[in-house]
Amino acid sequence: MPLNYSKWDQLELSDDSDIEGHPNVDKKSLIRWKQRDIHEKREQRKQHIVHLEAQIACNNVLLPRITDIASKLANPNASIPPTKYWTNLVEQLEKNPSRDCPPGNDPTKIEQTYDGMLLSLFTRVTQETKDKLKELTLQESEKEERLGKELAAEMAKHVKQLGEMIEKDKKELEEEIAEQKKKITTEDIHEGWESKYVPPKPEPAPVPHHKAIESTVKGKKTVTEFETLNPKAATAPSPAPAAPVPSTSHEGIEDDDVELPEMTPSLLEFSHIAIGEYERSFRFIQQHRDVYVPGASDALLVAAFEAESQGKHLHAKKCIHQSLLLQYCDKLGRDGVGIFFKKMMTGDKRAETVFKDDFEQTYQHLKKRVKLSKEEAAQDAEGREQIQLVAEDPNITITFNVPDGPPPEDLRLEGPGTEDLDIEEVRKALQYRWEVFQQLPKAMQEALKTNVLEEVNKALGAMDVAEAEAVVGALDSGGILNFAEGGIRDETGN
Repeated sequence: MPLNYSKWDQLELSDDSDIEGHPNVDKKSLIRWKQRDIHEKREQRKQHIVHLEAQIACNNVLLPRITDIASKLANPNASIPPTKYWTNLVEQLEKNPSRDCPPGNDPTKIEQTYDGMLLSLFTRVTQETKDKLKELTLQESEKEERLGKELAAEMAKHVKQLGEMIEKDKKELEEEIAEQKKKITTEDIHEGWESKYVPPKPEPAPVPHHKAIESTVKGKKTVTEFETLNPKAATAPSPAPAAPVPSTSHEGIEDDDVELPEMTPSLLEFSHIAIGEYERSFRFIQQHRDVYVPGASDALLVAAFEAESQGKHLHAKKCIHQSLLLQYCDKLGRDGVGIFFKKMMTGDKRAETVFKDDFEQTYQHLKKRVKLSKEEAAQDAEGREQIQLVAEDPNITITFNVPDGPPPEDLRLEGPGTEDLDIEEVRKALQYRWEVFQQLPKAMQEALKTNVLEEVNKALGAMDVAEAEAVVGALDSGGILNFAEGGIRDETGN
C-alpha cells in the first residue's frame, strides 16, 4: 500500500543551499533576514485579512441603506419631491445622527459611525450634482426636476460601485486566506482534546444562629417561643404534586438556650423582592446559593415577626412570601427549585391558588400572634420588664460600632491583618450594618450615636420586651454591638 506524504507539502523547510550568499555579508545574518521577512509577510497578510473582513462587514451594512435611498429617488412619492426627500434626509443625519458604528470604531466621533459615513457620501453627491447643473443652461422651473434625476443617477452609480467593491474584497479575502493556509505555522498547532476535573463549589454554610434573650418578670422566667404559623400544613395532604403544602417553622421551643436564625446580607436583600416576582426570586436563588440553605426560611419568619411587631406590614408580608418560596422548593425534593418556579412562572392556576392561600393564612396567623404578644406586654405593664445590656465581666466595656453611612465606592483596606480580606465581602458587611442601623427606631439611633452604654440602655428600657429583643438581636447580627463574650444578661430587678 503506497504511503501518502502530501501533508508534508505544507511545511516550509529550507537549508543553507536555498540562501544565496554575498561576499560582504555572513550567512547567519542572511538566514535571520530571510526568517524575519517570512514572519513580516505573515503578519501583514493577517492584518490585511482582518481589514478586509471589517470593510466587507461595514459595506454590507451601508449597501442596503443607500440602495433603499436610491430606489426612493428613482421612484419618488407623489406627495414628497425627490429634492425635498433628499434635503430632509441630510438634515436628519446632521442634527440627529445615530451612534451605531462598526466594531472598534469610536461612537463619539461622527465620521466613524454609519450615519457619518452616509452624510459624507451625501455631501459629496450633492456637490457633484450641483456642479453638473452649473454647466447646464436650465430654466428655474426645470432645475428642481433635473436635480432629482441627477441625484437618483449619482446614488445608483454609488450603489453599483459599492456592490462591485464588496465582491472584489470578498474575492481578495478568499485568495489571502488560501495563501495563508498554504503553509503550516505554529498558530495551526492546537490541542485535540483535554480532560480536566473541576471540583464542585462547596455547599454554603447554614444560616447562623444566636441565643434567644431571656427575661424575668416578678420572679417568673419567660422565653420567646415560636409555634407553627400554619398548623394545617403539617397534617393536610398535598392537593397537587406540583405544589405541596409545606410545614412551617418550630413548635413549642421551651429550652432556655434557644438559638434563633439570623438574617444574612443575602437573605436581607432576598426579603426585599416584591411579592409575586417569581422570576426575579428564581434568578436571585441561582446567583446566591447561600439563600437556599437550612435555617433560611426560619430566619425570614423571625424577620417577618419582628417587622410586623414594628408596624412594617408590607415588609412582613414579603418575608413570609420569600420564606414560603424556600419551604415549597425544599419540600419538592432534589429538583424542587426548578419544579416550583416553573409552575409559578408559567401560570399554573392550581399551584398559584394553593400557594396564595397558604401565604394569606400564614400572614393572618402571624398577625394574630403579634397582636396577642402586644396584649400580653400591655397586661404586664405594672411590673414592666426591661432588656438591659450588661457585660459578663465587669472589667469589659461594651462599645458600639455605629456606621456613619453606606460604604464608600473607593473602599480601601489598610493596616495589619487586612491582606487576606475580600474587599467585596467587607463592603457587603458594611452595607448590611448600615441597613440594620437605618431600620432601628430613631431613639435608638440617637442613643447609639452617643456611644454611651447608659443612653442605649435607657432607649432599650423605653421599649417593649419584644421590640427590645428584636433591636438587640439586630445590633448583634449587624456587628454594631461589640463585647468580648457576645452574650446578653438580663438583670431586671437587680
